[in-house]
Amino acid sequence: MKKQLLTVAIMASSAGMAQNKMTPEMLWSLNRLSANTLSADGKNVYFSSKKYDIKTEKGNNTQYIANIASGKKIKLISVAGKNVFQQSETEWYANDDNYIYRSTDEGTSWSNVRSIIKDADNMKISPDGKYIAYNKEILVSPTLGKDIYKDLSKSTAQIYTDLNYRHWDKWSDGKFSHLFIEPIKGGTAKDLLQDMPYDCPQKPSGGSEDFVWSPNSDALVYVCKKKFGKEYAQSTNSGLYLYTLEDGSTQNLTEGMMGYDMNPAYSKDGKFLAFTSMKTDGFEADKNDIVVMDMATKYKRNFTAHWDETIGSFLWGRNSNEIYFTAPWKGTEQLFSVMIPNNLMAKTPPLINQITDGNFDINGIVGETKNELIVTRTDWNHAAEIYAANKEGGAMRAITHENDALYSMIKTSKIAKRYIKTTDGKEMFAWVIYPPDFNPAKKYPTLLYCQGGPQGALSQFYSFRWNFQLMAAQGYIVIAPNRRGMPGWGVKWNADISKDWGGQPMDDYLSAIDDISKEKYVDKGRLGCVGASYGGYSVFMLAGIHNNRFKTFISHCGLFDLKSWYGTTEELWFANWDIGGNYWSKNSPASYSKFNPSNFVDKWNTPIMVIQGGLDYRVPIEQGQQAFQAAQLKGLKSKFLFFPNENHWILHAQNAIVWQREFFKWLDETLK
Repeated sequence: MKKQLLTVAIMASSAGMAQNKMTPEMLWSLNRLSANTLSADGKNVYFSSKKYDIKTEKGNNTQYIANIASGKKIKLISVAGKNVFQQSETEWYANDDNYIYRSTDEGTSWSNVRSIIKDADNMKISPDGKYIAYNKEILVSPTLGKDIYKDLSKSTAQIYTDLNYRHWDKWSDGKFSHLFIEPIKGGTAKDLLQDMPYDCPQKPSGGSEDFVWSPNSDALVYVCKKKFGKEYAQSTNSGLYLYTLEDGSTQNLTEGMMGYDMNPAYSKDGKFLAFTSMKTDGFEADKNDIVVMDMATKYKRNFTAHWDETIGSFLWGRNSNEIYFTAPWKGTEQLFSVMIPNNLMAKTPPLINQITDGNFDINGIVGETKNELIVTRTDWNHAAEIYAANKEGGAMRAITHENDALYSMIKTSKIAKRYIKTTDGKEMFAWVIYPPDFNPAKKYPTLLYCQGGPQGALSQFYSFRWNFQLMAAQGYIVIAPNRRGMPGWGVKWNADISKDWGGQPMDDYLSAIDDISKEKYVDKGRLGCVGASYGGYSVFMLAGIHNNRFKTFISHCGLFDLKSWYGTTEELWFANWDIGGNYWSKNSPASYSKFNPSNFVDKWNTPIMVIQGGLDYRVPIEQGQQAFQAAQLKGLKSKFLFFPNENHWILHAQNAIVWQREFFKWLDETLK
C-alpha cells in the first residue's frame, strides 16, 4: 500500500479571516461542551458549556437548550437560578439555596421538594419521585492519628496496616463513599453498604453512572468492588448489586463474572438490564462487552462476544430492542448498534451494524429521535460539539457551534492516514498531523507521539494538553502510530502489549519514525519523541535504544524504574498483569531486566525534559526524580518540570499554560 496517503482526511485551511495559528492561550479560551439529555418530545437537546478564566482558574458553566432541527440555542438555567442535577424525559430536578426543586415543564416553573441533604453527592431521584439515592463519605476504618486518639486533635499521623492506603491523588483517611436511599420528603436513610470498607461510586473517578433506579422505582442497581486492602489493590472484580426497596435485600447479579462489570442501564420497558463486562480479573484493558440480563429470569447473554473489538459507552434505544454503542475503530471511535431480541435465548446470532464512519470520534450518545441519534463528536481540529447522526446511513449534521467563531480565525491542520510495515511484517496504521501552512518543498522538525494507556485508543480525540493541532501550529509534523496495544484493530493487537512493554511496541515506534523520515519534507536532523504515562515510559525506553535517531525527548509522568514503581504504585492489578508480577519472586518477570528503562541509562546521550506531578500516585514522584537525576549526572541537557499540586494530569489552568509554554520552549531550544 502507498505510504504517502496525504489525500485522505485533509482538513483544508479556512479562507479569509483564518490568519492566526492555535496558541496555548487560545486553546484554553475554548468552550468545553457537555451534553445532558433530550426533551420529552425529542425536539431539543440540553447541554452545558464551560469556559475557563485563566486568571482565576475558575470555570463558568452555562446551561443551554438547542433545537435539534434548527440548532438555535437559548441560555437556560441561569435565568431560573437553579442548578440542574438530573433531567429525564418528563422531569427535571435542581438544587439552589440549599433546597431541591422539581420541574415538569422543562425548567419554566419549579416547586420545592425538600432541603438538600448534607454532604450528599450524585443525587438521583427515583422515577416515581418518592425516593432519593445519593452517596457521601462515611468514616469506616479510622487511620488518622486524630481519629484514633481523640485527645490528640492536632496530630498529623496516618497509620496503615494494609494496602490501598492511597489512590490516584489522595491518601486514605479511613472514609468510604457509601450509597444511601431515603424518602424524598425526608425520613430514615438506608446505607446500602452499612459499615463495610467499600466504595460506591468507585474511586477515583466513578460518578452517578455507578447506580441506576429501576423504571418502576422498586429497586436500585449499583456498582461496587466489595474487596478491601491487598485484595482490592490486586483485583478488578467489580460487581453489580440489586437492592430491593420492599424487603431491603441485596443480590449480586454478576456472581462468577470475574472482571470489571460496570455502567448498568435498564431498557425503557424495564425488562432488561444492560451493562459492560470484562472477563478477566486483574486485566483492566480486557475486551469490554455488552451483556444483557432478563430481570425476571436473571438469564444473561453477551451480545458482543463474537465481535473482535471492545466497547465504549452505550445507550438503549427507545423501543428496548436495540442498543447503540461507541467503539474504537481503525484509529477513530465510531457509532454502532446491535439488535436485542425479546427472548434473550433466541438462537439468532447478534448482528452488529456500523452506523458512522469518518475521520472523527463519536465521544458519547446523548439520545435518540425518530430518525437520528444525538451524539457528541470531536476531531483533532475541533473540540466537542453536538451532532445528529442518521440512524440508517450515518450522515451527520452539526447542532451546536460553540467554538466556530474562534476556529474561523485560525488555520487548521492537515490530517493524513499512513500505513507502515512493522518489523514483524504487520501493517500498522498511523495518523500524521501537518502544520497549517504545510509546504512539501520545505523541511520540518517532526515529533513521534507515544500514546499512554498502554491500551488507550489513539483516535480523533481533542485534548487540552496533548493537542496535536497546537503542536502542528508551532511548525511541527506529528506522527502518532497505532502501535501494539491500541484498541480498534482487533482484540489480539490490543492485548499483545502486555508483558512486552519494551519489545515489539518499541520496534513499532521506531518503524513509524523511520518511515516518516523517508519523506523529503522531514528534517531527519530535528526529530523529537514525546509522551505521557506509558508514553512517558516509552520516551525513557527509547532514549536508551534509539541509536541517535532523536535530538530531544519529553516525558510526562513516565515510568523510569519498574522495581521502584512496583513498590509505590497503588493499583497493583495493572502492574501484575502488564509487567507480569513482583520482582522478588524466584521466577521474576523478564520485564524487570529486558524492558526497564533505568537499565539503559548508560546509553542516554540526548537532551531530555522530565515532567512530574507531586500528587501522582499511579506513577509516583520518584520516577521523574530518578530520571532527571540520571540525566543530570550524565551531563545531559535536561530539565525537571514539577507540579506539586497536580496528579497524573494537569488540571489547573495556569499550570496548563506553563506546561505548554515549557513544552514548546524546550522544543525550540533542542530542535530549532
